[in-house]
Amino acid sequence: MTEYILMDIMMPVLNGYEATKAIRTMTNRPDALTVPIIAMTSNAFSEDIQDALDSGMNAHLAKPIAIDEVINTIARNIKH
Repeated sequence: MTEYILMDIMMPVLNGYEATKAIRTMTNRPDALTVPIIAMTSNAFSEDIQDALDSGMNAHLAKPIAIDEVINTIARNIKH
């Protein structure tokens, strides 16, 4: 089974950027550096996209989402 994370940015305890950074530094998970993390958020400005990438996410999807775009983005980021 291929795994990936669709990450919300606006969360109550850690925001998506902080959660991504925490995942990327997990030493007890061998996939922490490689699991695709894709932002799925209403934050759609160019700086929001860059913040997602800078935090360690692989891609950014803006809401409202188009399912074809979601499928294509996941497919591009999953390593076969």
